[in-house]
Amino acid sequence: MSGQFGFIDIILLAMFAGFIILRLRNILGRKTGHQGKPTSRYFPKGMEVLKDIENNEAIRTGNIEEEVKKNFLKGANIAYETIVTSFAKGDKKLLKGLLGKGLFEDFASVIDERKQKNLNYETTFIGIKSSKILEFKKIENIYKVSVNFVSEIITCVKDKNNQVIEGDPDTIKTVNDVWKFSKNMWSQDPTWYLVETSQD
Repeated sequence: MSGQFGFIDIILLAMFAGFIILRLRNILGRKTGHQGKPTSRYFPKGMEVLKDIENNEAIRTGNIEEEVKKNFLKGANIAYETIVTSFAKGDKKLLKGLLGKGLFEDFASVIDERKQKNLNYETTFIGIKSSKILEFKKIENIYKVSVNFVSEIITCVKDKNNQVIEGDPDTIKTVNDVWKFSKNMWSQDPTWYLVETSQD
């Protein structure tokens, strides 16, 4: 009898281990050997779906499937918050991996200037009220996606004496941004870089 129970235990353990392995593969995915460096944590699988519609009527009409838009915006929302808070903290290292070269130089210049003036930017990111894709274009081998973000942020600037010289640390401000992300369709780098910003 004990031998029979031992055999059943082994089968149950094997089934349980198989279940765990399948769950992990579903959650983490599998390497195919064709991926570039995992440089982007902000644009998951949904961003890559845009590659699949390259020859689709959606490119010409702008009618991208809702599920593709939804997946794209998940990553874009995370990137938006990360860039806003990293800029406030002056984290150039993190920003460099998310911004196009020209825009990174602009951001870095502002960060360096406020450091020289001993200015402290304090930002509390409340959340994104809405985000939507305004435009999707393919110019030669470059994809460009414009996204409108409406967010709530508390922000102020303090001088070296900790006196507020700009903004209000007690007021939630609604910010309406239009950001343009870009990606080379032939690049193995999965990152969509922020290349342009403007405010409405």
